[in-house]
Order: sequence, then structure tokens, then C-alpha cells
Amino acid sequence: MAERQRVALITGGGGGIGSAMCAAVAAVGARVAVVDLDGGAARRVAAQIGGGAVAIEADVSTEDGCAAAVAAVESALGPVDVLFNNAGIGLSSLRPDAERNLPGLQEVTPEIFDRFIAVNLRGPYLMTRLVTPGMRQRGWGRVVNNTTSFFTMLRAFPYGALKASLEAASAIWATELDGSGVTVNVLVPGGPTDTAFIADGSGMDRATMLRPAVMGPPAAWLASPTSDGFTGRRIVAAWWDPAQPTEQAVARAASPIGWPELAHATRVWPKDAQ
Repeated sequence: MAERQRVALITGGGGGIGSAMCAAVAAVGARVAVVDLDGGAARRVAAQIGGGAVAIEADVSTEDGCAAAVAAVESALGPVDVLFNNAGIGLSSLRPDAERNLPGLQEVTPEIFDRFIAVNLRGPYLMTRLVTPGMRQRGWGRVVNNTTSFFTMLRAFPYGALKASLEAASAIWATELDGSGVTVNVLVPGGPTDTAFIADGSGMDRATMLRPAVMGPPAAWLASPTSDGFTGRRIVAAWWDPAQPTEQAVARAASPIGWPELAHATRVWPKDAQ
């Protein structure tokens, strides 16, 4: 019996980065579920991909929305083998120039903060929690989380702070799932990317931005069996050179998730945690 095609669920799949990853993952043989709050965008991307790709309209900031998305994908394509937590909400949602004129504590109301938590952190947690039991049972799976650059983590509130939380969670989940056949990694563009995520009024020059397509090659590799055993790592897509052999591209673009270099700053640590 032929092995069934892998099923990849990509949240925020109707947007620029998400659509690039959907196309790249489909090109290496996976059946793709394009999940997005904007159902029309999801349907356009699924139609462009073809090959049995499906569009799922869902709000992954809520528990019910995540559960409905996973159920819809499983009904249409089968169990989820690959999860890309890509959906996010950025500073441009507050005002067009917020990427450069950063919001402060008083501008970020509790309501805004809760919304950012729901989309950028709670959603990935919920989706990962939903799909990983089946992955573990089958002995194979992929979780890939889109975080952000270290520079953004330390300057952009609340977006960067929550992406830092997702980065730390990714390291924890990678450790928990190590040896199960399920890997957890982080994939980031490596800088501002030319998508609607950054508003036209940001004051940033789009000509200097990365193109969404940079996410495609590393996303396709992470979704494939050739990345078996690769876990607990972050890949910077801008450093991935598709012209190089994969082993060299990985070596150049990958590093450990999080900030292990900060470990030396801890003078005392429980022995069983080392």
C-alpha cells in the first residue's frame, strides 16, 4: 500500500508569507490546508495551488476556532502531519506608522493586549496542543512556529514580547517531544517582509524588504522527511541559500531556538535542570 500524502495545515495561509509557504509545501507533495480568518484569501491561495488544496475559514485566536479548523482539515484531508503556526497580528493593526513610531504602555490597552495574546501566542499553543497527540501516536510530525527577530522582540510591544514567548515555548515543546518523531522548530524571515502585515503608511521602504518567497525553501524542507531528527532549532530564511546543497543551507541558516548564550548569566541552577 502506498504511503499516504502528508497533510500540512498552515495558519495565516491566505497572507503573503503564508501563501508562499503553502505553495512551497504543496510543491514537495503535501496536501495543504490553507487556514485563514479571511476565507476569500484562503480560497484564492488554495485555487492557485490546486492539487487538492483546501481552504478553511477559521479564527485561530479562539479555542473553538482552532478545534473547528483542525476538525475541518481532518475531515477534508486526513490527520494533520505538519503544522505551521504562521497566523499573527502586528503593530500595523494599531495604526499605519506603528512599526516605526512604536506604541507604549498607555497606548496598548488591556483589550489590545488580550487580542495580541490570543492571536500570537494562545493560538499557536492551542493548535499545537490539538495536533501533537495524533502526531505522537503515528510517530511522525512537524510543528513550525513563525516568531520574529531578536531586535523586534526587544523593542516592539506587545508583538515582539509575545513572539519571544512563543520562541521560548517552542524550545520547551521541542524538548518535551524529543524522541517521539515529532519535531518543533522556528522559522523566521530575517527582517521586515513585503506583505500587508506592514501597512503602506509605515514609512518603511518596501524596496528594501524581504520577499515572502524566502520562506518557501526552508518551509518545504522542514515539512519533509529529509528533516527527520532536526528539532529545537530556528531557521532564518534570509540566510537560506537555495543554490547550495541542503546540508550547507541548513548549516548557514540554523541556530538553536531561543537564547542559550544567556545561560552563563545564571550563577546557581538546580542540578536536575542542567
